[in-house]
Amino acid sequence: MQPAGSPTPIAPEKDEHDAPVRSEHGLIGKILFVLGIGIALMHIYFNILTVMPSLWQNALHFAGFGLMCALLFPSLRQTGGARDTVVLAVDVAFGLLVAFAAVFLIAQEDAIYARGVHLTPIEWAAGIVLILGAIEFTRRTTGWIIPVLIVLALTYVGWWGEHVSGVFRFAGLSAETILFRSIFGDDGLFGNIALISSTFVFMFILFGAFLLRSGAGDFVIDLARSVAGKTTGGPGLVAVFASALTGTISGSAVANTASTGVITIPLMKRAGFPPKFAAAVEAAASTGGQLMPPIMGAGAFVMASYTQIPYTTIIGVSVIPAILYFASVAFFVRLEAKRSGVKQMEDGAPSALEVIKRGGLPFLLPVAVLIGLLVVGFTPTYAAGISILAVVVSSWLTPNKMGPKAILEALALGARNMVMTGVLLCAIGLVVNVIATAGVGNTFSLMITEWAGSSLIIAIVLIALASLVLGMGLPVTASYIVLGTLSAPALYNLIADAQVVDAIARGALSDEAKAVLMLVAPDQIAALGSAMSMEAANAIFAMVPIDLADALRTSVLDPATLTFALLSAHMIIFWLSQDSNVTPPVCLTAFTAAAIAKTPPMATGLESWKVAKGLYVVPLLFAYTPLLGGDWIEITELGFFALIGLYAFSAGLQGYLEHRLSPLMRLVLIANAILLLWPLPMWVHGLGASLFVALFVFSRRLGKREAAGVAAA
Repeated sequence: MQPAGSPTPIAPEKDEHDAPVRSEHGLIGKILFVLGIGIALMHIYFNILTVMPSLWQNALHFAGFGLMCALLFPSLRQTGGARDTVVLAVDVAFGLLVAFAAVFLIAQEDAIYARGVHLTPIEWAAGIVLILGAIEFTRRTTGWIIPVLIVLALTYVGWWGEHVSGVFRFAGLSAETILFRSIFGDDGLFGNIALISSTFVFMFILFGAFLLRSGAGDFVIDLARSVAGKTTGGPGLVAVFASALTGTISGSAVANTASTGVITIPLMKRAGFPPKFAAAVEAAASTGGQLMPPIMGAGAFVMASYTQIPYTTIIGVSVIPAILYFASVAFFVRLEAKRSGVKQMEDGAPSALEVIKRGGLPFLLPVAVLIGLLVVGFTPTYAAGISILAVVVSSWLTPNKMGPKAILEALALGARNMVMTGVLLCAIGLVVNVIATAGVGNTFSLMITEWAGSSLIIAIVLIALASLVLGMGLPVTASYIVLGTLSAPALYNLIADAQVVDAIARGALSDEAKAVLMLVAPDQIAALGSAMSMEAANAIFAMVPIDLADALRTSVLDPATLTFALLSAHMIIFWLSQDSNVTPPVCLTAFTAAAIAKTPPMATGLESWKVAKGLYVVPLLFAYTPLLGGDWIEITELGFFALIGLYAFSAGLQGYLEHRLSPLMRLVLIANAILLLWPLPMWVHGLGASLFVALFVFSRRLGKREAAGVAAA
């Protein structure tokens, strides 16, 4: 374990594609340290102390992190020879050129508009340098997938789109228009996504860096050991609990695995867990870190921007689903501990009260300040800024006081941790800009709607498959942005349409809704407004043309219901975009855990995929139940029965409850889980819960008999 107060090397979405990093020792390290402090202070200045035009803010954001990226990530792999010096010189020159191009081009904005949006040769050169910089920086940090996507997107609207037949045909734009929109467009390089990166994302990553520098990483591990260490499967539960807490300050699955796994995986192995299972638990638990409020990774801020739903609402409705996910992982841990005869942790772990007294204030107080400020209505950036001050002040009440040196180290660490995310979120705007300009998103959504028909479950399966394929080459944030842009409208429509059909079946229609339906089904006038079968309601809704469907939705559903339908659609995609962390053939979080556990990567990935089944089960609750938009009574009931259902599902998959299960018992438990998780009346869920209790008691008795037989033998 690192000494308290040392900066934990944790970076959001860092090294997820094994990008080579230049050594930070010597002169380069000093330059990066000073540059990082300067960039962090610049962001604090224009986020907290002043109001700056968003184009300038985003240009400076990209310029600063582009320069850091050029220094930190070499264009060619290091050899240790004289070539490295030449590569470094070229990288420095390129980074400075891109930074200058960003500032120069934004400074020319008024002149460009005054000329009727015509570019001079030097502005052409600056724009080309910027796009090449975005392509090159993402290549260095994330691999070839995003650069290829950028090139395909830009050439699509400028060249080969007009040669495509069918719905994806695009007449094309001039090169000057493409370049201008790529830089100055609302969805371009310095557009809305870049603004999210330069405001919310950076401030929260900086907040996490201050927490880590204050010693919060050690506190998280110690608290997890004190709370969960003495229970059945304690070491595994420590991994789950520690990863959940680390996720509140990290927002990166791979970094979460690397930072907590070096402690929890050996702990689990020593207790008797199979090494492959130990690695899988850490990978699955760390993946859930990006689902854990109040810091859910960059994707949550993008979601708030896309949906215009307040960030506080998003993190508020995410608490219960996050608990359900971590509970599902904990259930696997307990079941495997019972099956494998895992020992409890050794004595010597401090009590929870002792841990909190020793180092809890720098973690608990700032997080409480952050949540409190968000609840009262302060903006996320301002709340993060005040919470950073709270970290420093609360550290003065502990032995690990943060002085000027520690504060500078935290500033540099925050900037260092932001490099990959900063250049990625700016560059992905080039792809999103093309999707918006060419209307590809609407076309793709219509295709999903056509393929799925009126089946919401088929649409979710299609999106899950697309997410898995995208996740093989994209970080989860980029995967969510691309997939959300393409498929969220279709998913939103299907979720809302299911509620419209339900309203038609119940006869709960306004006069405006009846008027719309009379246009398409005049022979059903007598039936409208009275109860009917779901089949009849579906038949009537199927006659509504696309151009009238939106009017029908707004006339049948109230604004709050439509808002939570939109939130459900994006939350489903956000959750599914995490699955590439643990799903073979490319599952970098599982591979990171396998490297620590020294287990076969692919086998570990398969085990992680099983343990992380909550990633697929919980989103179904978003789609079919009011888990995100219901009142507290509904949410509590759903959460309670979902917990029991997840336990039954885990036991069926694991083949163990309180004794080793027969194939028939496993099938019964999985059927019982479906009964508890499916959207059915509460009395049916009550019967399902009673059935599970009976199965548990029966299994416990059989387990005691088996144990008595073994003892007697």
